[in-house]
Amino acid sequence: MNPKVKEFREYREKMNEKILSKNNLVIKRIYNIDTNTYQEGALSTREKELMGLVASMVLRCDDCVKYHLETCYNIGLNTDQIMEAFSVANLVGGTIVIPHTRRALEYWEALQEE
Repeated sequence: MNPKVKEFREYREKMNEKILSKNNLVIKRIYNIDTNTYQEGALSTREKELMGLVASMVLRCDDCVKYHLETCYNIGLNTDQIMEAFSVANLVGGTIVIPHTRRALEYWEALQEE
């Protein structure tokens, strides 16, 4: 497994466990809403994940970008589809998104090394 992918997964899992172990009802509900939002509905999970990826890039949240890239990878999206999502994010977010696109592509390539 690529070290970048391994490090992100382990850290995310460890910290999510710690956060959820504090038994805060609001945080648990937010996590639940997040999970349920990306389920199949009028929009497919693929469409929702691409929207989440673009929004995360525009908001410049690298952890969120990695999360959505992992899901996109796991549900079978390809590099051309990801690059089109990147192009939408750069159009909407402007050139400030370019550094996040670099890191996103680096992480996407790391996922593909698995």
